[in-house]
Amino acid sequence: MNLQRYLPILNWLPAYGRGQATSDLVAAIIVTVMLIPQSLAYALLAGLPAQVGLYASILPLVVYAVFGTSRTLSVGPVAVASLMTAAALAPLAASGTPEYVAGAILLAIMSGLMLTAMGLLRLGFLANFLSHPVISGFITASGIVIAASQLKHIFGVEASGHNLWEIIESLVLSIGNTNLPTLAIGIGALLFLLFARKRLRPILSGLGVPGRMADILTKTAPILAVLVTTLVAWQLHLGESGVKLVGQVPSGLPELTLPSMDWQLWQQLAVSALLISVVGFVESVSVGQTLAAKRRQRIDPDQELIGLGTANLGAGLSGGMPVTGGFSRSVVNFDAGAETPAAGAYTAVGIALATLFLTPAIAYLPKATLAATIIVAVITLIDLPALARTWRYSRTDFGAMLATIVLTLGHSVEAGIISGVTLSIGLFLFRTSRPHFAVVGRVPGTEHFRNVLRHDVELCPKVTFLRVDESLYFANARFLEETVMDLVTGEPELKDLVLVCPAVNLVDASALESLEAINERLRDAGVNLHLSEVKGPVMDRLKGTELLAHLTGRVFLSTFEAWQMLIGQVRSLKETA
Repeated sequence: MNLQRYLPILNWLPAYGRGQATSDLVAAIIVTVMLIPQSLAYALLAGLPAQVGLYASILPLVVYAVFGTSRTLSVGPVAVASLMTAAALAPLAASGTPEYVAGAILLAIMSGLMLTAMGLLRLGFLANFLSHPVISGFITASGIVIAASQLKHIFGVEASGHNLWEIIESLVLSIGNTNLPTLAIGIGALLFLLFARKRLRPILSGLGVPGRMADILTKTAPILAVLVTTLVAWQLHLGESGVKLVGQVPSGLPELTLPSMDWQLWQQLAVSALLISVVGFVESVSVGQTLAAKRRQRIDPDQELIGLGTANLGAGLSGGMPVTGGFSRSVVNFDAGAETPAAGAYTAVGIALATLFLTPAIAYLPKATLAATIIVAVITLIDLPALARTWRYSRTDFGAMLATIVLTLGHSVEAGIISGVTLSIGLFLFRTSRPHFAVVGRVPGTEHFRNVLRHDVELCPKVTFLRVDESLYFANARFLEETVMDLVTGEPELKDLVLVCPAVNLVDASALESLEAINERLRDAGVNLHLSEVKGPVMDRLKGTELLAHLTGRVFLSTFEAWQMLIGQVRSLKETA
């Protein structure tokens, strides 16, 4: 067994030096400052006590440093996974109760087991079944639901709901109970964070702050909002005025936590854990690959499954919640100069120190501030213009995207992502079940062959070249038979049919039987079947089959070779006649 394959830390640790350590330490300090309010906010979003978010930002970072392949990915709680956690647990227990926390821990453990198993089985390719329009639609809808769900904390009212319509209805019914001090803090924090996102960087640049540092300071602006509002709440005793605060957060490092052994609970959470795993993996790999490409590095998707899986196991065993690679903090980690996953381990140390010494101050943090932090963070997830772009390019992809958005907003996040996966696979099967076929002819004076409907080409009524633009498998085998027989029926002079196969990467058993049936039917009709441009791996599979043993024609290396021989035979017959 290659240990470096399963322990990527062995690739970089032996050469780890002082320069890298300095860069990683600086990045870790910056990310720690950013991650503290994020961890608290995403625990709030998931309906969990604040310390759960902190716990999920300690051990998972250390574990990922050992098993992960990205040099700059920062693992921890993220918005979409937190929303999915809340959606999975809401029907089972009340938010914040021991049963609810136990469910979150179990979700992390189950997600970790699933991801690790998928990595060991090298199943990273399964993420490809989620098309980009579906993922984009799901994330957009999730961003809207997340933002709406946080409005209750901005207004200081009681509201709930599993989808956008229920949340809005609940908010409308409760709006008369708005707590004005809470609203002032929430709106103030929201406006400040929006201002920081849009205007702070140009102001800092104008003051002479270097570009990279200005970016980092802008992205860590939430910590200033946390500090100011915490001080205000403490000094003015806003808790006595009805402002909801985070409250007492236990200080100290997380203890070893074992998951619930209730088999019924495992069954109830299985589908949710799988969805959280897949969505988290797709998000994490997308971020990791984007950042790795900027430094001409690469990540291994299968090992990333193991890295994220073990990180989630670490989260569950330390009393945390499901985690994955976060976009915003990974970008900050990258921009801050992190060179190895050790930066994540140093960040874990920073979060651990925060749980030891800062939790008394966190008690006075208004929940409205955390809600404002979440709303501003998820605004970047919402991409409604993508609907128009997708509509212009592909109506079927638009339909899948729209259905995912509507079901996520109107029903639940689980329904949205399940429908998205189903539609992605369904659209793939639909498209490949009716592949594109084109009758092609020779471009005069060349060796090139093009579609007769698009180009002025040379043709011969006795020889037809049919290009197959898709791999052949069970879903399109029957369509191939129908296409060929319709073509032969419409060309009474046809003597030779050449299937041009440059795009055929696979011929499965069903397609092989269809090709054998086509060969027999054409033979009965007095037409020879030929193949051209068959790829090596496909040819290796076809050797020794009944198809090649009884093929009425030949297998040509190139379409031009088939043209020369078959058209030459036609001309010879004409001259003889």
